[in-house]
Amino acid sequence: MTEARGIPITGGCQCGAVRYALFATPDGASICHCRMCQKAGGAPFMAFAGVPLAHHKFTRGAAKTYASSDIAERGFCADCGTPLTYRIHGRDRISFTIGSFDRPAATAPSEQVGVEAALPWFPSLASLPALKTSDWLTEDKYGPVGNKQHGDRD
Repeated sequence: MTEARGIPITGGCQCGAVRYALFATPDGASICHCRMCQKAGGAPFMAFAGVPLAHHKFTRGAAKTYASSDIAERGFCADCGTPLTYRIHGRDRISFTIGSFDRPAATAPSEQVGVEAALPWFPSLASLPALKTSDWLTEDKYGPVGNKQHGDRD
């Protein structure tokens, strides 16, 4: 479920070329383990939440789309490759990747789908040792690291 927050809800890609606003609270938040999501995200799963089509607008640039199957298309930034959307053709709904929201922590998945393709080590992730970025990406090891990522705001 999504926590109450102000509308519009904003988000975008890593480089900032594509930004969007949602004018309704996204719902149906889930993580998908299917093989297409694994490949599209280059990750073990993808997380999405959606809104009716009329309740979103690209405010900078636009997502390029790829028809990943006969029934659906995925939107991404053509400049940096960030996965942004998933839409089933003919439905009045578009889902956005939760990780591309400016406030991703405010939208928690309420279900998992495509679990037949979940990687066998997925259930053990919470028990792995945990390090903050500053603990492993240290200046003495790598020198100063510049960040080209667009901030979580317009």
